[in-house]
Amino acid sequence: MRIALVSDAWFPQVNGVVRTLSRVREEVLALGHEVEVISPDLFRTFPCPTYPEIRLAVLPARKVGARLDAYRPEAIHIATEGPLGWAARSYCLRRPVRFTTSYHTRFPEYLSARLPVPTSWGYAAMRRFHGASSGIMVATAGLKQELEQRGFGNVRQWSRGVDTDLFRPREDPALDLPKPVYLYVGRVAVEKNIEAFLKLDLPVGTKVVVGDGPMLSELQRRYPDTLFTGVKHGDELARHYASADVFVFPSKTDTFGVVLLEAAATGLPIAAFPVPGPLDVVDGHGIGVLDDNLPYAIERALAIPPERCRSHALKFSWKACAEQFLQNLQPFGEETAEAA
Repeated sequence: MRIALVSDAWFPQVNGVVRTLSRVREEVLALGHEVEVISPDLFRTFPCPTYPEIRLAVLPARKVGARLDAYRPEAIHIATEGPLGWAARSYCLRRPVRFTTSYHTRFPEYLSARLPVPTSWGYAAMRRFHGASSGIMVATAGLKQELEQRGFGNVRQWSRGVDTDLFRPREDPALDLPKPVYLYVGRVAVEKNIEAFLKLDLPVGTKVVVGDGPMLSELQRRYPDTLFTGVKHGDELARHYASADVFVFPSKTDTFGVVLLEAAATGLPIAAFPVPGPLDVVDGHGIGVLDDNLPYAIERALAIPPERCRSHALKFSWKACAEQFLQNLQPFGEETAEAA
């Protein structure tokens, strides 16, 4: 099958969406399909307001249409709700052809965290965007239920994977710091609620933040006792996970949290709030502690055996994730896309 993947999130961005899409693409290619990625690097771009590391395509509709016409896909998946996503959506509705979308990011909550905009406005825009889709792919059953309660239809589950060969217990950690080492990996941005972790007065040990984002400089200044390493990739990232004793996930807005699986695969127990994402990945599996009292969750999580965390992560593979993605796609047929 010839698949067009349209995404406003792609390299050189570093986040869970890019990791998911790139790994799924690799697995889909290995299964014998073709994948054409339409991403911001193919267009003239401008920096995203409040998040300049992310580049957005400028007026991409004509070029998106031309690329899709030239590629002649048999299925189109729109991964994001940015300029490229809206352009591809318009293309599909004009033809009309079926397409699927995915809901990776809680944009209504992210927008409200930065601007005085009610989340209801954001969800109205998201319902409009996804309403014409033949299937909305989401990472967890909890998120599926939440979106359905907010008026989204045709929601399908699409789980995530982890590279358990790369992320594993190691004898060569990247850092040698006073223990216990409390680790956060991810974007350094307001919606990640990192300060709920950084402001904790933990009795002993070292806090480590791996990642980059618009709040990095400010948080470095405000929390000089925390080690901020910047972005890490591949083996170096895996060795940073292996340097820690517990993974602290303070976010309350993630739809899944690929980093949760990476931490578990390395043998790290998880401390997080009892919110969607951790509730789906961690709760009930004995690999972490979820509590509104984050210091309590951290203390209890430190007692969890690493082997239990690793064993749970081994259940998630990128191949299974890719196969589920393929099953959710809607190849073109005689059916026409429903009007927005």
